[in-house]
Amino acid sequence: MNHLETPNTERSLLLPMRPIDRWMRPIARFLHIEATSGLVLVVCTMIALIAASSRWAGPYIAFWQTSITIGFGDFQFDHSLRHVINDGLMAIFFFVIGLEVKRELVHGSLSNLRQASLPIAAAIGGMIVPAGLYLSIQYGQPGMRGWGIPMATDIAFVVGSLALLGSRVPHSLRILLLSLAIVDDIGAILVIAIGYTESLDGRYLMLAAGAIAVVHLFSQIGVRRFPPYIVIGAIAWLALHESGVHATLIGVVLGLMTPARPVLVPERFREYLHEKQEVFSEQHWDRRSHRAGVVQEVQRLTRETVSPLEYLEMRLHPWTAYVIMPLFALANAGVLIEPANLSDSVAVAVVLGLVVGKPVGIVLFSWLVVRTGIAKLPQGVSWPVLMAGSCLAGIGFTMALFIDGLAFGTEGLDTAKTGILVGSAISAVAGISLLLWALPNRTVIHSPK
Repeated sequence: MNHLETPNTERSLLLPMRPIDRWMRPIARFLHIEATSGLVLVVCTMIALIAASSRWAGPYIAFWQTSITIGFGDFQFDHSLRHVINDGLMAIFFFVIGLEVKRELVHGSLSNLRQASLPIAAAIGGMIVPAGLYLSIQYGQPGMRGWGIPMATDIAFVVGSLALLGSRVPHSLRILLLSLAIVDDIGAILVIAIGYTESLDGRYLMLAAGAIAVVHLFSQIGVRRFPPYIVIGAIAWLALHESGVHATLIGVVLGLMTPARPVLVPERFREYLHEKQEVFSEQHWDRRSHRAGVVQEVQRLTRETVSPLEYLEMRLHPWTAYVIMPLFALANAGVLIEPANLSDSVAVAVVLGLVVGKPVGIVLFSWLVVRTGIAKLPQGVSWPVLMAGSCLAGIGFTMALFIDGLAFGTEGLDTAKTGILVGSAISAVAGISLLLWALPNRTVIHSPK
């Protein structure tokens, strides 16, 4: 998943500094550093691995199997806590992915076809080759269902790894890898929708389609409040959950439907503020009722200068990065890593897909589109640098664990999880090491006084 620009966490000097501000400011600054979400994921993964290998393994695993039941009339929703996280909370994660895809298609590096051709080709190669390598090892065996596991890239870990190298990483490489990850997410979504949907219930599919149509209608008639969308979105999620299609896909659909342009342009808003500035002058300051109405209107209009897409991405990104994804890691990464698991053919196929298939596919397909003149390497990105960066794309983790659960049941397969963890770790170490070798050591040259 792509990280937002780091916002300024300092409070305006117009507001008095309170004790709570002094306590919370370092925490806010920490949470807005790109590398920290990857760090939080690593910590949660280690907690899950240690718990699964300890004497508390039984209670730890049983905790995530805690039953959660919601009933309404004859309808009963009875699933485990892990299922609620994987199918419920992860729908918000996929919604943010949908927002990021929409942003890149409208405003970002995927809005121009020639500029997007390289990351698109690289992502396609990074999906086809790992899946093909996995299938070549598992074809005809029960583990064949896991062919989608090594196709995914975990952008949180990739961004965190790049952040460790600081200014040595050229901006063009960051943009290329982020764009590649966005296309990779689109591919993973298609894999989940097509490759891991077995039986369908037409009635619930029609209900989900009707709810999506209502969301579109709300957007067309100008409904600006979020609660109606949340209610209809929840109905769509429940319908898709009961239809047989994985419920998290509704998040992607709703994310792609979110408007990417603001209703009110900043110039018009500035004109409005200029017109109303007399309300805040000294002679009008005591007219409380009139002033309160204008303040309320200013608040509403301020919100309208930002697109719903940008606003929701800004609001939801911290929740997905620091709550939902860590919970997912705690619930799904708990596996006892044993030599027998690592030597299993499924684990071997996953490791080879992530460590070998990913970089080979990315570099091969990139070379083809550059060789044919369809695309060219960005400035500052050489072939050795691209090869090193493509190794980082082998960090699968979140989406790989997610697909493992779809392929082999709610709890996934321990051997596949072992392959994901080991393959992702090797990819991270290899990518960082190769980047240290391939990238020049940028030093700041001070001019003589």
